[in-house]
Amino acid sequence: MKKLHLKISVPLVMIVVISALYACKKNFLTEPQLGVLSPSVIANQAGVDGLLIGAYSLLDGSGGNGGGIDGAASNWLFGGVAAGDAYKGSQPSDGGADALPVGNYTYIAANPYIQARYDVLFAGIGRANDVLRTIPTAKDMTAASATEEGAEAKFLRGFYYLELRKQYGHVPWIDETTTNANQPNTAEIWPKIEADLTAGINGMLEVQPQKGRANKWVATAYLAKTYMFEHKFDAALPLFHSLITSGKTSRGQAFALNPVFQTNFSPEPSQKNSPESVFAAQTSVNDGANSANGNKGDELNFPYASTSPGGCCGWDGPSQWLGNSYKTDANGLPMPATFNTAGGDVSNGQRGPKYSGNIDPRLDITVGRPGVPYLDWGMPQPNWIRDPSDGVFSPRKNVYSLSEKGTLSDASPGAWDAVQSVANNVNLMRYADILLMAAECEIEATGGDPNAALADVNQVRARAANPAGWVYLNSAYSTATSSYAINATPADKYVVGQYAAGAFSDPTFARTAIHFERKLELGMEGMRWYDLQRWDGASVADPITGSTGTMAAEINAFFASDITINSQLQGAHFTAGKNEYYAIPQAEIDKSSALGKGLLIQNAGY
Repeated sequence: MKKLHLKISVPLVMIVVISALYACKKNFLTEPQLGVLSPSVIANQAGVDGLLIGAYSLLDGSGGNGGGIDGAASNWLFGGVAAGDAYKGSQPSDGGADALPVGNYTYIAANPYIQARYDVLFAGIGRANDVLRTIPTAKDMTAASATEEGAEAKFLRGFYYLELRKQYGHVPWIDETTTNANQPNTAEIWPKIEADLTAGINGMLEVQPQKGRANKWVATAYLAKTYMFEHKFDAALPLFHSLITSGKTSRGQAFALNPVFQTNFSPEPSQKNSPESVFAAQTSVNDGANSANGNKGDELNFPYASTSPGGCCGWDGPSQWLGNSYKTDANGLPMPATFNTAGGDVSNGQRGPKYSGNIDPRLDITVGRPGVPYLDWGMPQPNWIRDPSDGVFSPRKNVYSLSEKGTLSDASPGAWDAVQSVANNVNLMRYADILLMAAECEIEATGGDPNAALADVNQVRARAANPAGWVYLNSAYSTATSSYAINATPADKYVVGQYAAGAFSDPTFARTAIHFERKLELGMEGMRWYDLQRWDGASVADPITGSTGTMAAEINAFFASDITINSQLQGAHFTAGKNEYYAIPQAEIDKSSALGKGLLIQNAGY
């Protein structure tokens, strides 16, 4: 079991024993701890602590029954590539049989990526259930410790189930009382997710002794997010108000935006777990784990060339569709209706004249593009792109600087993925996400305040407008500040304006502006697909009854636009009433049937 920076006092022998128990378990969802030792051996405070670490350790999407690039916590494929943020880059033959079909909606229910994400999430649920089963037997635990760690386990179970519910729709509910894992997936589990997250709020500490652990405010944020998926805006709004006025990180810092956008994507220990980091999967390198504790979910998502950061493999290449979204008008405001057609492309003009207008500077923190400095690596080179059909952009948010290579990227001898294993935490939720969901909720909730929504969005835009966070030509990049030295030559015509007072009084305009702001702020962070799903209405019910078709319209517009750049989009098509959920893995359907009672029902259309 990999170390998670949760420095709970657990004897090393206990960690080894717990790892062995997980490895030996045949049914990680329901069976008691059977293996080399009796469950009574871990029926104590140290044992529960170790089990809780195990539940946290799957937040990064790697471990349990597998995971890694195919189970990534960043949701780079399911939430980004499949929504138009990026292409599944590299050569068509590289991942073309499994990853590419997910991005193109040509996958089958037996796709290994569909299976891997499902597996790692249920493994997390199984580990949370182990904590809850063991706590009542731990006779040396204080009542306070039992309450707090039980609440953490319920929060983690709620988190993993939220990920499952929004991705696969209806899934079976397995908790610590379940004795038979062959359960139906016909009952709606939103109320159970709400209950677990509420238990986290009521039982967890406000400040935790270790970074990386969730606190009551993290649980509050995820309950509010759950309500957003359910369209329970009236229930979500007071939670967002409390998060904005009183919310704290697990380290006791008041939630706040980092002044510099790039800080959110720095592997520097002094900058991770910042006031903007609401919840993150913790990572580390050069710790004796042979690269296993780095962000393995993104290990193929770096520029391709051996002289570039990561050295391979370009699987998550930002799309032209996303890049063009960062155009701004004369007032520095986004252009949701014309971003992809006005004035050419924000690249080297491969589809005509290069765009020469104003740019939101978040583009060059999100996307590596020709002619723009890339941290301290210099200018991106053409050979950073493995195949010309990938366009001209490189991923940037998950990348380390040249000066951090070998210290904050892994240098373990013999590890094939050493230079691709990095210490960048995986942002699961940032405070900017909270502000923008709060703004959305102000527009949708009964009695919401459009002026508050405006202030929330403008706060995010004000940070983008901070010149200290821009990219400059002929300027040194500092890892200590995650910024370039300011000089007279920004890398492009950066102009970011504020929405005027009263602009959000029209809810249609406000809704469009907020939705587009999420695209700009959270680009390449695996969020877009899930946002499109909940705005479409498909998250509330089965897609056939809940979908309005807006998700299909946007994703198919992306395919129609960018197929002229990336030939791997050939044949890609999002089918309304089907693709709002991913398929239940075929192996799970088969297991259910093999037990004599096929209780799992496949999603519509698969």
